[in-house]
Amino acid sequence: MSIWVAGEVLIDILPSGDVVGGGPANTAKALARLGYDVDFIDGISTDAYGVNARKVLDRDGVGLTHCLTSDKPTCTATVTLDSNGGASYEFLIDATATFDFESTWLPDPERHKPSVLHIGTLVTIIEPGASVLFDWAVQVAEFAPIIFDPNIRPSVIGDRKIYADAVEKWVSISSVVKVSDDDINWLYPDETLDEVAQRWISQGVVCVVVTRGAQGLIGFTEHGMEEVSGAKVAVVDTVGAGDTVGAIVVEGVVQYSLAGLQGHTLNAVLRKAAIAAGITCSRAGAEPPYKHELVEEMENNAVH
Repeated sequence: MSIWVAGEVLIDILPSGDVVGGGPANTAKALARLGYDVDFIDGISTDAYGVNARKVLDRDGVGLTHCLTSDKPTCTATVTLDSNGGASYEFLIDATATFDFESTWLPDPERHKPSVLHIGTLVTIIEPGASVLFDWAVQVAEFAPIIFDPNIRPSVIGDRKIYADAVEKWVSISSVVKVSDDDINWLYPDETLDEVAQRWISQGVVCVVVTRGAQGLIGFTEHGMEEVSGAKVAVVDTVGAGDTVGAIVVEGVVQYSLAGLQGHTLNAVLRKAAIAAGITCSRAGAEPPYKHELVEEMENNAVH
């Protein structure tokens, strides 16, 4: 059984040049670098951007057998960095291979029986593909837990209610939700982080992981809350940091099960995620750590 990661692979147009990106693709790459058997699910173009995306993902060991080969163009995201390295995005989405989802080519969960499905970012809100993916994910949920990362992009859909309704729909079939404090604050300006997390848990979510940038992470379960500080690093940019956290959360579910993701175990997973995200922030673009790099950094942090 493999880990499935569904969502966009696209081209981030950074001030320093073009790189392969997309939140789900970054998570798949992070998992592969940690040594996991991961299959990525998206449409990938035959254009030059798509050829490069395949090469980059394949080089890191991401499985691409469940991807659609499409003659449509690759989605691009023009990235602007602020003075703290924080990223904002402007997307070219319409009629791209990146959002070309159809039930005819999506893998059969009953046949393949994945161990986990990680899904999120724009594919869960861009129609008509989002509805196709939701119906498919409902089938996947019969065989594997779903980890959902909304990864909110207000520049694409600025209507808060439409966005929140889509997020709530996905939350309703998810076992774990990984979300940033910025996401929650934008979606639910009248609710606190705690209120949103507890509401989702009351609806059946097992664990909610909230990323807070340099302030660290909080994990909520029905048994309580765990909190860890952010790693202290010289930030180059934050591209891919949250996606790296998502990979460590997936790893936590695979290693400890949903029921095991609480208390000291959850705290350890969050601490590992903070360190991994710190490594990603210390590099330009979405470059998550390889397993040996993360092990070494965790040992260094244990010494200190």
